[in-house]
Formats: sequence, structure tokens, C-alpha cells
Amino acid sequence: MAHLKSVISFPSAQREERKAETLARQYAAVRQQTESLAAPLSAEDQMVQSCAEASPAKWHQAHTTWFFETFILTPQLANYHVFDQRFRDLFNSYYNAVGSQPEKALRNTFSRPKLEEVEKYRQYVDEHMQELLSASAVSDEVLQLVELGLNHEQQHQELLITDIKHAFWSNPLRPAYQSGVTPASGSTAQQKAKDFPGGLLELGADGSRFHFDNEAPRHKVFVPAFRFATRPATWGEYLAFMDDRGYQRPELWLSDGWQAVQTHHWTAPLYWEKSGQEWYQFTCSGMKEINESEPVCHVSLYEADAFARWAGARLPTEFEWEVVAADLPVEGNLLEQGNFHPVPAPGAAAEDPLQMFGDVWEWTASAYLPYPGFKPAAGAIGEYNGKFMSGQMVLRGGSCATPASHIRATYRNFFQPATRWQFSGVRLADDNI
Repeated sequence: MAHLKSVISFPSAQREERKAETLARQYAAVRQQTESLAAPLSAEDQMVQSCAEASPAKWHQAHTTWFFETFILTPQLANYHVFDQRFRDLFNSYYNAVGSQPEKALRNTFSRPKLEEVEKYRQYVDEHMQELLSASAVSDEVLQLVELGLNHEQQHQELLITDIKHAFWSNPLRPAYQSGVTPASGSTAQQKAKDFPGGLLELGADGSRFHFDNEAPRHKVFVPAFRFATRPATWGEYLAFMDDRGYQRPELWLSDGWQAVQTHHWTAPLYWEKSGQEWYQFTCSGMKEINESEPVCHVSLYEADAFARWAGARLPTEFEWEVVAADLPVEGNLLEQGNFHPVPAPGAAAEDPLQMFGDVWEWTASAYLPYPGFKPAAGAIGEYNGKFMSGQMVLRGGSCATPASHIRATYRNFFQPATRWQFSGVRLADDNI
């Protein structure tokens, strides 16, 4: 997710200076947002890593700091002294060109450095980053790397929320990450389908703003006519699938999906529990009764695909999704709302698609593959995306834990098809023939 592309256009020699001022403000805001998200957590909370996909909150704070130190401060500031040379490997995630890294599953064993030391590390790097951005001349290449680092940290903000939710759910005490948040109630918009004509279209990032390398290059795609649901599928609709023995009917499932159902004994989405005749779900605010009007959430690609087959539909391709979203404003239930939980679609009916951004990431039927002409950046930065283009599926649209300034219509998220710990949901599509 790393395309080194200038996104703020200023004329003449003032461009870099003004962009540096803008990025300095953005830098301070993004770093503060991470610390605000971690503030409700104790030092013990920040050590927990409850599944293979997750990382401890302390590690998220350290790794995002490592990114700025490793890729910007160390090579760009002549008088910069690294905070702790040992951190270069300790907080490396997967950049083999940088050096070695500990096994990911062991991150919850790093009791040292203490949380206080990680906080000092963040402060140290922040001071030097502000020094760098306030310099009289900052190259465009450095500014592009800063922008990449900020978007990288926003990705980890969402991961911090999803990871601590899974950690607290794994705890028999079922603690709440946040209090005082009342889930939305009421009915949702009626489900409808809207026709789209398709055609030979140009899709992908056009270079007018920041984008990760996997969103480019912009290219032509033939998209046949299709129909697209006006909102994501709801818990109530998914309950009907469950009541119709959806998890017991192999004809609805992809082969690997049926194997996952059998292996993991799936009978409902992640975080669901039944008490008597009622279903409950674990949320960032603790256990709550299911609201059937909310978008279905925490389902794998396999579950999303089986539900779509049961409904007589299919999942949209990522290109169909982008066609629908291209001209829509980026607004919705995103991280800034502080809900960290999907909410019902507004209104009694809708002609145009709702909730395209926020609430839940929407699985698509598209494998995560490079666009024609894709080339990763040179050096270690090129490892950000390209080497993961195998065995994963694309999700679009962001979730209730995605920062609003981070998401866009061309954004391509990706996970392995059995993944359920993310805020992932379902939107239906079918052919318009």
C-alpha cells in the first residue's frame, strides 16, 4: 500500500514548503489519534495478542514509530541518532530488505521495552519529525514518504481497534474497550437493487491524490451491466440464512469454505453467542443483543459468498464496487464517529446505494492481484504491497474503525478468505441480463 506520489499541488518553489507545513499538522493529528485510541488501555491490555492476525497495541504504537525512524529520519537527518538500535529488528514487521524480524506470533512476549519506553520512543521520533518538516527545504521524495507513513499509521489505528476487540472477547471477563456508547436502534432502509450499465471504463487511482501502489496504474476494464444492492446485508437477513440451515448445506459453500466450516465448527459469525432463544454479539462496548437492522459483520469471504448464493445473488467484483462508489462522497460511520460498531442504514427506502464508506468492509469476488503495468517501488518500501498478491481477496469501502481521511473509492484492502476478525460484511450484486 505504498505509492510515492505527490498529492498536494502547489506552484513554483513554494510547493514543498507549503506541503511540509500541511504534513506537519497532519503528522501531529495522526500521531495524537493513535495515542487517543490507546489511552483507554492499561499496560497489561497493550501486551495482549489473541489471534495470529492480531498484534499487541503496544507493538502497533512502536512499529508505526519505527516506520518514520527507519525510512525517513535515519537516512535524511545527518545528526539523527536512533533511539535504540535494537528496535530496528524488534519492531520490523515484514521488511526483509531492512533486516530480520521476530516471529509475529511472539509479539505478545515482548514485555520489554516497557510501555513507558515505547511512549518515550514515540515522543523522541515526533520531535525529530517536526524538526525535519520545519526545515527550510524538504525534498518532495521525503514529503511523499511522510505521507506514506501517515497513511501507514492510519491503517494501524484500525488494526489497534480490531485487535483489542478480539483480545477483550477472548477474555472470559469480556471487558469493554469503550463505555457510554449506545448502539443505534430502529429500522433500516428497504433492500433494493440498482441497475448499472457497465461498459469499458477507466478504473484505479488517477494520481490526483495520495494512493497506495496497489491502486494503480489507472487502466481500462470492461465491466458488464450489473445490479448492485442499495445497502449491505443485515443481521436479520443473515439470521434467515442461518435459520435455513445455511451452515449445514455444503451446496452453498466453496470447497475451502466448507472445509473451514467443518474445521472451525462455524455456526454463526464471529462474536455471536446464543443465550436461550436470543442471539447476542460482543462489541467494543461489551455484550449486546443483536439488532437485526445493523449490517452483518465479522464474516469471512466464505460466509459472505455462501450467503450470497443462498440469496440467489453473488458478491460484486471490486470493479463493480468502484464504479458505484466513484462519484459518491466519502462520508459515513467511520472512526471519527467513535462508534466502532456498524449502524443501520438510514431512511425507509433508498434509490442510490447507502453506506458505501464506513460501517463494514465489503468482501468482493475479486482476487487481490496487480493491475496491468503494476510495478512496486524500489527498495524495502516496495515490500509494502506487491509481495502479498497471492491467496487473498479484495475488500472495499472501509469500516467503522477506518479514518475518514484514509479511505477512498479506489482503496483496495485485502485479506485471506477465512479472515473474520476485521469489520467485514456483505453487499449483494447480480448480473443485469
